[in-house]
Amino acid sequence: MSQSFQVALQKVVDHSYEIEIGEHLFPALLKDLQQGLVTGVSKYAIITDSKVEPLYGQPLLKLLQEHGFQTELFVFPAGEKFKTRETKAQLEDQLLERAYGRDSCIIAVGGGAVTDLAGFLAGTFGRGIPSLNVATTLLAAADASVGGKTGVNTPVATNLIGVFHQPRKVYIDLAAWRTLPARELRSGLAETIKHACLADAEFFAYLEENVDKVISPDGELVLDPAVCEEIALKNCAIKYRVVEQDEHESNLRQILNLGHTAGRALEAVSGYTLLHGEAVAVGLVIQARLAVKLGYLQAAEASRVEALLRKAGLPVEIPAAITNRMLMDKMYTDKKVRGGRIRFVFQEGIGVMKVFEGGAYSTPVDEETVMELLEELRG
Repeated sequence: MSQSFQVALQKVVDHSYEIEIGEHLFPALLKDLQQGLVTGVSKYAIITDSKVEPLYGQPLLKLLQEHGFQTELFVFPAGEKFKTRETKAQLEDQLLERAYGRDSCIIAVGGGAVTDLAGFLAGTFGRGIPSLNVATTLLAAADASVGGKTGVNTPVATNLIGVFHQPRKVYIDLAAWRTLPARELRSGLAETIKHACLADAEFFAYLEENVDKVISPDGELVLDPAVCEEIALKNCAIKYRVVEQDEHESNLRQILNLGHTAGRALEAVSGYTLLHGEAVAVGLVIQARLAVKLGYLQAAEASRVEALLRKAGLPVEIPAAITNRMLMDKMYTDKKVRGGRIRFVFQEGIGVMKVFEGGAYSTPVDEETVMELLEELRG
């Protein structure tokens, strides 16, 4: 004979937060902390990478310490290949050694790799402590500022180990974009183009008209302030509309993986010599051409996607050193794989996603069909 006891834990949690877009936002962050943005905190940990440390990590540390906040700086090597469980464990050990506990707050300062790793750390340290994000790249503004998805890479797969952890506030500092190398800025434009592809035909047309006001064809940063602000705002708005309806990626949120089935695989098999956005750009071309092949998308619209990526200075071809077999094998580690079958999300038009039977946003595609398409792309 056995007995049972029901543990009832129904609750409503408000994970709302503000995104502030502007230039030179450290004074705003300081004011927010002084006015009690996060409560019950006695120690702050700024987490950044080796590239961002001298530009923004050290200045923020100095500012907070000058105003009486107990703050220390924690730095890990820059690059997606260091966004790992090992790096996270090293940072956790450093925090513990310096007596950080549940009364701590993480301030992530940097690009997407920093906010992904620091957000994951914040979500698990002390079973969850508050965090703030200062996004210093267009990629972080486009991809990491909304949604609370955090995670790390492993040798087998990217971003498959992580948690959903919403920050208390996000600061998108447009002034920081002026410090980016052209490649990094273009990498962020790939995620921006992805957002336009999946949700906003008007924004796509806006990018066709204005992408050269962000970066010139020869790679010179132009960074027209009005265009940069519009891009930052639109990225957040598009991603928010999706995440609001599906915070934990049960169905609709999969559309944000447009271009990522092949893109993430490409990024990993390149040994992260391709930047995230560069790999996603090629992934967007693969999904668009595959969508045409399967009858979901008009060829003219696939051509517009490819033309915009080219105009932004992004790659649209698979590097010769990466074989179709290598790419195909890595796609099987994608988090959308079900029952050993690779799944894609597809455009049905510019700004419109394909919905499949039962309201699903992803669909399995046979390996043979994908391999055929990869051969055609190289042809």
